[in-house]
Amino acid sequence: MDFKLSEEHLMAQKMVRDFAMNEVYPTISEWDRKQEMNPDVLPRMAELGILGINIPVRYGGQGFDYITLGLACEELERVDTTLRVIMSVHMGLNSMGVLQWGTEEQKQRFLVPQAKGEKYAGFGLTEPNAGSDVAAMRATARRERDVYILNGEKMWISLASKGHHFLVFAKTDPHADPAYAGISAFMVTSDMKGVTTGDIHGKLGVRAGSTGWIAMQDVEVPVENRIGEEGEGFYISMSCLDNGRYTVASGATGLIRGALEESLKYCHERKTFGKEIGKHQLVQQKIAYMQQWYDAARLLYLRAGWLKNEGERNTRETSMAKWYATDMSVQAALEAVQIHGAYGFSDEYPVERYLRNSKGAVIYEGTSEIHQLMQAGYALGYREDRPLRCELPAYDEEYWQNEVEPVA
Repeated sequence: MDFKLSEEHLMAQKMVRDFAMNEVYPTISEWDRKQEMNPDVLPRMAELGILGINIPVRYGGQGFDYITLGLACEELERVDTTLRVIMSVHMGLNSMGVLQWGTEEQKQRFLVPQAKGEKYAGFGLTEPNAGSDVAAMRATARRERDVYILNGEKMWISLASKGHHFLVFAKTDPHADPAYAGISAFMVTSDMKGVTTGDIHGKLGVRAGSTGWIAMQDVEVPVENRIGEEGEGFYISMSCLDNGRYTVASGATGLIRGALEESLKYCHERKTFGKEIGKHQLVQQKIAYMQQWYDAARLLYLRAGWLKNEGERNTRETSMAKWYATDMSVQAALEAVQIHGAYGFSDEYPVERYLRNSKGAVIYEGTSEIHQLMQAGYALGYREDRPLRCELPAYDEEYWQNEVEPVA
């Protein structure tokens, strides 16, 4: 078992770290206070190739592997969760879904501009009354000859007001039994007649990002925009969530690291009772726990990334990584605030922002309670993963980094 990162991994990691720390970190608190997304962030991430970092070169991406995606998300959320959320929806939930389930024509039409950062992508699954219970969705898609007529509303959608392509799920058979068998997936574009979007304000965290809603009223979506077959939507959404949860797990690991690094810095700056606070044993206990949580969370997401590279199903491992890393990111942020004392209660230091941001990840992409049930199901033998018609492709360096199909 080799835990050493390759030169390519380290190069990509450094590029993302330099961007996040040098270009975003100095001003992120200002945008968080304004509850607005910095308009330069998305174009800059596109320019650096981050928005297609693990998409094959032939589809406009950078050709790195899935572990690189995890490393990038860790570096981004070390600075602020809003940066990683972009990767979760644009890369994990949408682009990797198209890579897995899309036809060649759909990859050229949707994936290429997304990987190049010419178009921003989102994911429309959650509704006002349907979160963890996906089958309870009310959005419908009725086929009329060569189009589907979509109606419904999606809520808590990241990049809702910024995105161009949305992978949206709706019921093509509202009477299917079981209910999830009637769900299908569609690529809806923001310029389609009947599509309206908006932002949600007053969030606890992730304030420097775009979170909103998508409303669809008699939206005509061409049949060729359906991703997968009719009735495959549930399986498509769950496979996309495997990818999204991987980015959440690796990102939350970055938040743990951010809380730890900011606390280490403060431990050397702040003095009480005539010595650095890092000399106090109870403070050392908090630091030790944070280091433990970071190391464990990192190993869990790297294991999931390795399985993705190998082309192995990783639903169980990714769920564990997401559950552990997000729960521990909340704990790490709490400890960081405690270490900072009264200053941790103000936005003069970033740890209060880390605390607010950390709470979202234990709710979205499967609550901690959902992941507990999943892990119990696996352990007890009640749960097993069904084979999918389209599995996420294993990473193959020759294929990923060549602009044309390799000659057999």
